[in-house]
Amino acid sequence: MRPGLKIGDQAELKIIVTPDMFAQFDGKVVHRAYSTVSMIYHMEWVSRMIILPFLEEDEEGMGAAVSAKHLAPSAEGAELVILAIVNEVKGSHVITEVTVSNRGKLIGMGEVKQILLPKSKIASLLEDD
Repeated sequence: MRPGLKIGDQAELKIIVTPDMFAQFDGKVVHRAYSTVSMIYHMEWVSRMIILPFLEEDEEGMGAAVSAKHLAPSAEGAELVILAIVNEVKGSHVITEVTVSNRGKLIGMGEVKQILLPKSKIASLLEDD
């Protein structure tokens, strides 16, 4: 990992809820609202945005854990702000706290843990499958 990543670093992602983000199972929409699956995806994405400038050429980040609470629904067209803030850097582990807001109202919150590993290590882990 390149030097410089520190506690308090942050990244922000703004998205608009679209039908492909609705809660659905087996291709059938259950609720015309922002799904928990989409929220987790965006939480991981904004957390990844933080580590990208610090990855060495031979490194990659992997998700290791996500915890989340989806507190309120958001309809199609809602403009959401997803904010990740680094709260721990320990060796190759980076942990971010993430919030999801809809017009200033907190609709989701959680934590994302990433591990920075050599690409060769990731490849060898996948070969073991």
